Amino acid sequence: MDIQALVNAQRTFFQTGATLPLPARRAALKRLGEAVRAREADVSAALLSDLNKSPTESYMCEVGMTLSELGYVLRHLDHWAKDKLRPTPLAQFPAKSFTAADPYGVVLIMSPWNYPFLLAMEPLIGAIAAGNCCVVKPSAYSPAVSAVLRSLLAECFPAEFVTVVEGGRAENQALLDQKFDYIFFTGSTAVGKEVMAKAAAHLTPVTLELGGKSPCIVDTTAKLNLAAKRIVFGKLINCGQTCVAPDYLLIHRRVKDRFLAYVKRWITVMYGTNALDNDGYVRMVNQKHYDRVMSLIDLNKVVFGGRGDPDTLKIQPTILDNVSPEDAVMQEEIFGPVLPVLTFDRVEEALDFINTRPHPLALYLFSQDKQVQELFVRRASFGGGCINDTIIHLATSHMGFGGVGNSGMGSYHGRQSFDTFSHRKSIVQKSTLVDLPIRYAPYTPSKSKLLRLFLR
Repeated sequence: MDIQALVNAQRTFFQTGATLPLPARRAALKRLGEAVRAREADVSAALLSDLNKSPTESYMCEVGMTLSELGYVLRHLDHWAKDKLRPTPLAQFPAKSFTAADPYGVVLIMSPWNYPFLLAMEPLIGAIAAGNCCVVKPSAYSPAVSAVLRSLLAECFPAEFVTVVEGGRAENQALLDQKFDYIFFTGSTAVGKEVMAKAAAHLTPVTLELGGKSPCIVDTTAKLNLAAKRIVFGKLINCGQTCVAPDYLLIHRRVKDRFLAYVKRWITVMYGTNALDNDGYVRMVNQKHYDRVMSLIDLNKVVFGGRGDPDTLKIQPTILDNVSPEDAVMQEEIFGPVLPVLTFDRVEEALDFINTRPHPLALYLFSQDKQVQELFVRRASFGGGCINDTIIHLATSHMGFGGVGNSGMGSYHGRQSFDTFSHRKSIVQKSTLVDLPIRYAPYTPSKSKLLRLFLR
């Protein structure tokens, strides 16, 4: 594939203005929605092939969320795209001030393998809504979903408007060598740094949706049984291969043993006595990631699970107790069904522990104490999170989703997706009926007095 020719063709198409009219954008989004509904079975089959996701989990976490986001954007697009009037300073009288949303042009969306359909489609919805042309680059680690994305989008759009580039590192590098008007990347922090370095060569703005070690804090006031149930859900959905999964547990020493008993119970309720025998249990995406996650399991610290099946690439839900900050499992994002447990005696210790580490993408606090809730909301730095639940903060179009520091920059979902893929121009439309002389030379004492009256 001639990637440079592809990008040039999209740039030529964008210059025709065909993507700009709101009726054209709405029509494009509706075609996309119709195609997703028509190809739901194909998407589900591809997710089963790539990750062993069940049809229910595939709809809940990928197809359904895509359709929900698309419907929300369609309902609000006209309002978002309108020019926004702004006050005009008295010194600029008479004039009208307003901002206008302007698409960037040709944008690149690089999506990951863990939610390969959702994390390609959600930013694409924002890019189309804002009036851009788009190249979508899905992960080579999810080839079945990548193939469905390619055929689905080809049914909806000509390649000069929206297209998919499949492949691995060579295609990634070839794309990043092109000059795009915006790059939206979801993936690891290490690769995010490479993307940002490549973008810098063209001064291309970027959104980076990364990851990190998202903490889960449980204090003595938490409803332990409910907390355990919700943490197990958040940790084991997609078998822990979720950028906002609870990465490690910080729990008050006094309630740890009781809490872990609840965690073990809920794992068994949801996935059986041995999740390796559960047909609906998601597997590691490939051998490389299976081996990496297995290497993080210290068998001397396993209090639940700990085994894997190299033939199916499944790893049991695993709890590691008496973990220290120096352990291997605490040095990198786990991205698997392993929960390390650390303890604290005062909530301030937990806060200090979090704040001395790179800013996480998510934080989850389980506490009934309003002061403790306020402490973590105001004093801990993280992308977003939940109080008394996990991961559901990303499942809404009403709030932006994104990281901070090492966990990313920029946000999307709903209005934030439209804004991310738009440049909002500031415009002053000056009247030609009156031209106040105050700003023109020669500058006199009377003009100076008037300027000081207006500008203060």
